[in-house]
Amino acid sequence: MKRILLVTLLFLSLMVCFTSPAWAGGVEDFEAGGKAYDAGNYDEAIRLYTKAIASGELSGEQLSRAYGFRGVVWDKKGNYDRAIADYTKVIEIVPKDPDLYYIRGVAWLGKGDFGKAIADLTKAIELNPKDAQAYNKPGFAWRRKGDYDRAIADYTKAIEIDPRFTEAYNERGFVWRKKGDYDRAIADYTRAIEINPNDYLAYNERGLAWQAKGDYDKAKADYAKRDELMEE
Repeated sequence: MKRILLVTLLFLSLMVCFTSPAWAGGVEDFEAGGKAYDAGNYDEAIRLYTKAIASGELSGEQLSRAYGFRGVVWDKKGNYDRAIADYTKVIEIVPKDPDLYYIRGVAWLGKGDFGKAIADLTKAIELNPKDAQAYNKPGFAWRRKGDYDRAIADYTKAIEIDPRFTEAYNERGFVWRKKGDYDRAIADYTRAIEINPNDYLAYNERGLAWQAKGDYDKAKADYAKRDELMEE
């Protein structure tokens, strides 16, 4: 499963305008780091964010934003250890933001530390019980740990919060298939397709479930639809 990091969510939750002349040097580096990130120059973005942090001109919320953005860049580069270290710095400054626990939890998932991922995502849920994404991600971690029943419980909760959450249907369908419950898997994939008829992955997964049931005609039909959508 592709790891989905809500970079935009972090930007929205951390974005601020620095207007005081007292912060000019650090802020200039911070803003230049954002431009480098937008241009896809991640190494330069990290250099500039690091320079802004080291300037001594940022403090409190301003400093947390610099760490947060640098964490995002480390995450994009696949350096989860440094991303986690930066997210941890932000959490130390802003300890009650569920989005921060969410993104650090997703970084733990990327690193493969499912226990710590579950701990952070559970904290995100505690702070924001209506976050469907926060339930979906620990479902993935439980699945990777082999605890399919807990995974299904989390995916089900995510669907209860957001009944049109196609990713949760697909993920729960995958677990039903791993458990050998092909009918429930097919039902979940079918619901995902009803919500998003262009979801070629759902067709692929449903095809696998049909194939496991021995219904090869329906499997071939789903694979054909998958191929059609992938060509568009």
